Amino acid sequence: VQLQASGGGSVQPGGSLRLSCATTGGGVTRPVMGWFRQVAGKEREFVTAVGYSALTKYYADSVKGRFTISRDSDENTVFLQMNGLKPEDTAIYYCAVRRPPYRSPTLSPGDYAWWGQGTQVTVSS
Repeated sequence: VQLQASGGGSVQPGGSLRLSCATTGGGVTRPVMGWFRQVAGKEREFVTAVGYSALTKYYADSVKGRFTISRDSDENTVFLQMNGLKPEDTAIYYCAVRRPPYRSPTLSPGDYAWWGQGTQVTVSS
């Protein structure tokens, strides 16, 4: 399974970015997918995740109301729409896939088997 993340960049506080993560290979369909972020010297932290059913979505309290996770119609691509960005959102963002047959998202990085390469998001004035 390969994951390709894109869409990072630099924005001013209050700005928006949209990340995408495409999953290919491995024969997986509509996998549980999550976004995590990491700052140098800190542990990787959960941001959001979507389950097999796109109706099941979890968000970290720090991003609720500002970030939205969604799936593309091909079901193997997810997007992370980030609005109202704050300097504390600055991090490398990683997408991840949970190994089937699990269908529920979780908050623990250890539950995800495959990871994308990471994309940098910088929020500063």
